[in-house]
Amino acid sequence: MTTNRRQFLKTSAGLTLGVFLPLQADAAGTLHTPNAWVHIADDNTITLLSARSEMGQGVYTAMPMLIAEELGVDIRKIKVEIAPVAPVYTNALLGGQLTGGSTSVREGWDKLRIAGAQARTMLVSAAAARWKLDAAQLRAADGKVTGPGGRSATYGELAADAAKLPVPEKVTLKEPKDFKIIGKRTKRLDTAHKVNGTAEYGIDVKLPGMVYASLEQCPVIGGKVASFDGAKAKAMPGVIDVVQIRDGVAVVADSYWRAKKAREALAVQWDEGAGARIDNAAMRDGIRKAADATIPIKKTGDAAGVLKSASKKLQAEYWSPLLAHATMEPQNFTADYRNGKCTVIGPAQFQQGTQGNVAAALGIKPEDVTVKTTFLGGGFGRRLEYDFAVQAAEISKAVGKPVKLLWTREDDTTHDFYRPMALHRMAGALDASGKPVALTLQLTSQSVTQRAFGLPKGTLDPFMAEASVVPYAIPNMTQELIEHDSGLRVGYWRSVSHALNAFANESFIDEMAAAAGKDPYQFRLSLLGEQPRFAKVLKLAAEKSGWGKPLPKGHHRGIALMEGYDTYMAQVAEISVDKDNAIKVHHVWVAADLGQMVNPDTVEAQIQSSIAFGLSSTLGAEITLDKGRVQQTNFHDYPVLRMNEMPKIDITLVPSGEKPGGIGEPATALIGPAVANALFAATGKRVRQLPLSADHIKSA
Repeated sequence: MTTNRRQFLKTSAGLTLGVFLPLQADAAGTLHTPNAWVHIADDNTITLLSARSEMGQGVYTAMPMLIAEELGVDIRKIKVEIAPVAPVYTNALLGGQLTGGSTSVREGWDKLRIAGAQARTMLVSAAAARWKLDAAQLRAADGKVTGPGGRSATYGELAADAAKLPVPEKVTLKEPKDFKIIGKRTKRLDTAHKVNGTAEYGIDVKLPGMVYASLEQCPVIGGKVASFDGAKAKAMPGVIDVVQIRDGVAVVADSYWRAKKAREALAVQWDEGAGARIDNAAMRDGIRKAADATIPIKKTGDAAGVLKSASKKLQAEYWSPLLAHATMEPQNFTADYRNGKCTVIGPAQFQQGTQGNVAAALGIKPEDVTVKTTFLGGGFGRRLEYDFAVQAAEISKAVGKPVKLLWTREDDTTHDFYRPMALHRMAGALDASGKPVALTLQLTSQSVTQRAFGLPKGTLDPFMAEASVVPYAIPNMTQELIEHDSGLRVGYWRSVSHALNAFANESFIDEMAAAAGKDPYQFRLSLLGEQPRFAKVLKLAAEKSGWGKPLPKGHHRGIALMEGYDTYMAQVAEISVDKDNAIKVHHVWVAADLGQMVNPDTVEAQIQSSIAFGLSSTLGAEITLDKGRVQQTNFHDYPVLRMNEMPKIDITLVPSGEKPGGIGEPATALIGPAVANALFAATGKRVRQLPLSADHIKSA
């Protein structure tokens, strides 16, 4: 703390729970009180400090809804500001101040409702003291406290008195039956700003005296500058400087275009390092031959023993490729280094990591780095990294000016932290009646958590084990993994290992159903007697899609089921395949049980978004390497789903009083196996590697 509570109250005209807002020039620091989320000013303005970044997923609406419900105010009366870096804003589900893992609502569900209820309780107590009445006689709603005899005071009028009261440790939260905001379809608060252009993304940031930088990086990730000649670049119009930083050579100019054009005139000699030996064939061979120790995930019964003696058994291998994040807003950050302190502004998912790593790169203390987060033009896990923020800070220090660093689309595609390549070895056994009696899964892939957070080798990475254990009543099952480092830097990608494991599991369950001569929907349903939430979404998806009923000629269905992020989901995909083995996805049905929903409108939008994102990787996206160089450079060879490729999507949301589940990611993981299973129904070919491209279909 750099201020005491009395000083705080003198400089803040209102009620702030837990956080000390810089309302005056001499006001700074954090008060470590029970929560740090709500500020009520004397003009009756209510501000939520959101600890989660807004990257299209709707937290700038969902989070205020949780506060507004308990405060009893119209959500449109609440403004949202991004929180500064502080320990109080740590995401308890992930262990850092970061946005990811479909945790925003799950982690904020109790925390933010309690924050709203604490503020409401303190306001009522302040009014009771002012009017010398029992608090039970008063009511807080519509931004004011009212009492008998026509007494009334706005929250703003009571805020200063309320701020002097102790923050209550225990408060009464509303029962779900009394919700007026939570669970209701609500228009997003940020839509108008994004439509009228007032929303600030990282790429929009402007500072006085700011210059622009374009960075030439080694074509092999991890390579370093051996030498360079920047004379031609420095002589070009508008160029201010050419500087070397750890990741490459930056051209700084008075406009981005001039910086980019001058960058093309650089002559750089690279030390490509060990990464130059990496290519796809070598990576696949290394994964297949990996001799790293096997790490158990879960074991039930004796799957190995049953497989040895089974009369009918199946084996298969499934491959998932490297993938880029392909955010629509290329990576960028603005930095202003001066006098031993640095401000960095841009699209961050991991504010804490950004602050710490910028500080380390500049040789200053973390508290001397201020991180300001803008809207994100897509995150998907890419902006959990901070390479581009560090680069901007290093360039700013080198040139002594505020600098906006902008990556090209080509930079972005060729210098990502890629979703790792993965191999699944699957085996299963059926009894004489076609009932599954054994199932094994072995995943060999790279651990992102080892790379990103130093997880000790040989330790189970939980972010590799997601959706590895199926819900089906199979008495003998073993799930295990091998953490094998392929040498390429990897990162968390939307739905992380759910997508890898669901593709293998749900495709192989379909294989077992086919071997048993049974309908894939009925086969799954027969194994869910003890899993009512799974069974319900499976039934709903099948019923809504008309499973078993005739389809137009050439159309076929596939089904898939998964739990991820505490959300239970089933999908049915209807596809056709043309003579050139190109897949057209016509219709997708989704049934989801994600517990208590905050904003059903956002839930539906997130499911639609996830399916679009997942279809891109299912149908065509793939990263390949040759001599350490990523071969794809832009959307022409790393395709993302186009408008005319988007299927019709029907969504059924299951009403539920269970704890909230996450929804930003699970649908991404499930669309792949649903389409793969439909492809088998259409062609009789089991394609066991993604993407489901014409070449892979032809060679299956």
